[in-house]
Amino acid sequence: MAVRDPEATKARIFEAAVTEFARHGIAGARIDRIAADAKANKQLIYAYFGNKAELFAIVLERKMLDLAESVPVDPDDIEGWIDRLMDYHAAHPELLRLLFWEGLEYGTDELPHETGRREHYDRKVALLEDGQARGVVTDAIPAGDLLILLTALANWTAVVPQMRRILAGGEEADHTRLRASVKEAARRLVAR
Repeated sequence: MAVRDPEATKARIFEAAVTEFARHGIAGARIDRIAADAKANKQLIYAYFGNKAELFAIVLERKMLDLAESVPVDPDDIEGWIDRLMDYHAAHPELLRLLFWEGLEYGTDELPHETGRREHYDRKVALLEDGQARGVVTDAIPAGDLLILLTALANWTAVVPQMRRILAGGEEADHTRLRASVKEAARRLVAR
């Protein structure tokens, strides 16, 4: 008889949920597909993670935490941070898909775990505010607004690759040029 390993089961469920939610969003995701992909029963998913909306919130929260730990905001090296952010999203395209599904599902309504999300973003904004206070980042734009603008610059080409290809070209040289343009725009945006 096989030995049960709850942590391994939770990890399989989590990875299957990431794939399912990135592909289908909250409304389109199916717990039975997650269970099948994770080789777990549906009751374990509910026992470990709660309902589908709660599972989505946990998945997104953990993925965002990974991003925050892997690519912290760096007001002293905005161009390097933009590079690292673009690289992260190229390697982990599911996070942006999850965020866009969340936006489609919730719009401007309050999010599950919103307090934690606010704390997450408050830490990022505080880093930019520190850069503003030290004079390395412009204070002409409020730090929260600046974070929105910088992440939009870095993320949009990954979100709409078809527009990137049509507008900027689909060759590697085109991607390299566009990345340089994004970094130049970010540098100008934060310039004092």
